[in-house]
Amino acid sequence: MEGIRIFEVTEAREEYVDVVNRLLVQLSSSPSTFTYEHLARIAGSSSTHLFFAEYDGVVAGMLTLGVYDAPTGCKMWIEDVVVDAAMRGHSLGRMLVEHAIAIAGKMGGGTLMLTSRPSRIVANALYRSCGFEPKETNMYRMPIDAGQA
Repeated sequence: MEGIRIFEVTEAREEYVDVVNRLLVQLSSSPSTFTYEHLARIAGSSSTHLFFAEYDGVVAGMLTLGVYDAPTGCKMWIEDVVVDAAMRGHSLGRMLVEHAIAIAGKMGGGTLMLTSRPSRIVANALYRSCGFEPKETNMYRMPIDAGQA
């Protein structure tokens, strides 16, 4: 599509921190404040890939692709998919997901996973239409504080 560009964030910039914070409030009702230091860690990581979708020169969406090796093979997770509410309807979410799928294939393949709340009807329909299949599983989480033993 004309006027749309997907690119990986490979350097930390203050304006990117502002973009991520602007998008995070649309993704989560209680987002943590995203910092320059956090962005620098992501941009410098070989296992975390942050992609932005730019529409007519404005960053309007993002997606994170995390990659790691496990004894059962390469695992890849899509996280934090969000398109600015004012920019929805331009297929940016689909383009971000399809870009992540293509990158995962270039990395040698493996298992690409994501989670999405059932209440996100449109997002879940998008993921299914991109080829993702629901997996019967229990998802567990545990917040870990820095320095927690």
